[in-house]
Amino acid sequence: MAKRWALSWSGGKDACMVLDQLVKQGEEVACLMTTLPKEIGRTFGHGERTELIQAQAESLGIPLEWIPCSFESYTENFISELKSFKQKYKLDGVAYGDLYLDEHRNWGENVADQAGLEAAYPLWMKKEEAPSALKNFVESGYQAKIIRVSNAHLEVKWLGREIDASFLKDIQETGICPMGEAGEYHSYVYSGPLFRYRIPVMPGEIMELETTKRMELSLQKSAAVNTD
Repeated sequence: MAKRWALSWSGGKDACMVLDQLVKQGEEVACLMTTLPKEIGRTFGHGERTELIQAQAESLGIPLEWIPCSFESYTENFISELKSFKQKYKLDGVAYGDLYLDEHRNWGENVADQAGLEAAYPLWMKKEEAPSALKNFVESGYQAKIIRVSNAHLEVKWLGREIDASFLKDIQETGICPMGEAGEYHSYVYSGPLFRYRIPVMPGEIMELETTKRMELSLQKSAAVNTD
């Protein structure tokens, strides 16, 4: 029998790859869940605006649950909401898009355990497998843009780039993890096999933050483009 999962959803390529893999395995993704720290009013990590994440959920046809939190009580807030989602969706577990950082996995397993849920890491790999993982994404049919880069690793010119064959080649010449596992870059997925329609995003202003640069995306006012 298929298990029911909540998927930790950032809006980026890794979370999308987890969703794709779970669906192909016949598992049921009951909901997407995204943390929303009150200090910034945007998503944790990626710093994305809520309407962009909501647009993904609507195109995917999967319920989206926000996890209101604070930086100080992030873990406690996460566990509390997980318990609520477990009851609401009759969940078996929570799935994450982490790749190879043990401290991230330990945290995710701990919060899942405290909520009485299984923890799954469908993408878990060795660090040296990151190039092939990125190649798999490029060939998957999903489309994503780079929306945030670490000042210590990538220049502003990377913002807005499509994750395509050209990106795959160029990123491997930088010396960073091609998948950006340590936060070297973040992405936003706007189209692909599981999306019912392409999300019409437009690149906007570049935001200079303390340690990163971020490209704002906006939704076009015209109707979304059906991919059928």
